[in-house]
Formats: sequence, structure tokens, C-alpha cells
Amino acid sequence: MKFSSARLFPLLLMLTLALLSFWLERLVREEPQPPAQRRHDPDYVVEGFNMVEYSRAGMPVTTLSAAKMLHFPDDDSTDLLAPRAMQTKPEEPRLTLSAERGTLSQDGNEIFLYDNVLVLREGTTALPGSQLRTSFLHVVSQRSLVRSDREVQITEQGRNLSARGMEYDNQAGQLTLHAQVRGVYDGKLK
Repeated sequence: MKFSSARLFPLLLMLTLALLSFWLERLVREEPQPPAQRRHDPDYVVEGFNMVEYSRAGMPVTTLSAAKMLHFPDDDSTDLLAPRAMQTKPEEPRLTLSAERGTLSQDGNEIFLYDNVLVLREGTTALPGSQLRTSFLHVVSQRSLVRSDREVQITEQGRNLSARGMEYDNQAGQLTLHAQVRGVYDGKLK
């Protein structure tokens, strides 16, 4: 049996078309390449940002303000420039917090403050006012809790404390210092 080029041509054409179809099908089914890294650009910017949380009785409980607020859609993060927060819950000393910059959690219940963080606790009849300075502070507003894993300086009338890491529960009025705690107490005060 002899194969002539007239009989071989349709067979080669069919084989070429089958290979081309197989290649095209593989090309279409391949996993798409990961998209290029998305840019971290804000989708909106608010100058003079102010947010107030109210109690059921309609009284302001927590106020958060910032010179500028930027929201980024790629990771749903919110950055704050010069944030300031005030917590005025009933039967708790008023807390005022400020920093150079901050980040707000997605649900808005947590604030992360960075650089020159200052916390002022108003004095009461039972407690004198106090001041806390650190470079980082994590605030959980629903639980009236502030914590840090960095160096903290706490100043109160006649007392100075420093430590590495702390947690302060404003509801319970409880301060926990974690490591390298040093304190100076003026025994002359009544």
C-alpha cells in the first residue's frame, strides 16, 4: 500500500488542527496570572474628621477626631493624622488620648495610636489625675481598655512610673505594668 501526498495531506491537516485545538483549549483553561500589585491609594479623604458614639440615653460616650482621615480600599484600612479621642462613660474617669498618627480598625471599635501618644485621665474624688506617654497604644473602646507593649511613662501627683508594656482597664480602674518597672514615690504627700 502506497501513501501518496494526496492521501497524506488531509491526514496531516487533521492532525495539525487537532494539536492546535488541544493547545488552544489548554491556553484557555490555564490559571490566570495573579494581578499586578494593587496600589495603596485612598478612595476618600476627610479633612476635619469627627465621629461620636452615643449611649442609649443619647449622651456622647466616645468622640474620635482627626485632622485628616484616609480610607484605603485595597486593604479596607483607615489612617488618621493627628487623632484625638475622648471617652466620657458614666461613672468612669474621663480619658483623653492624642497622637501624631493612628489607624482605625474595620469595625471602628479599636484604635491604634503611634508616635508621641499622650493619655490624660481626669482626676476624681478617689483618684488623682494622671498622664501616660508612650510611642504606641492599642485602644479597645468597647471595653475601656488601653494597652501597649512599648516603653511607658506614667505621671501622677507625687508618683512617677516607667515600664515596658502595660494594660489599663478604665472600668475597673486597674493598671498592670508588664516588665522593667521602675517607680518614684514622694512620701511627703498626704
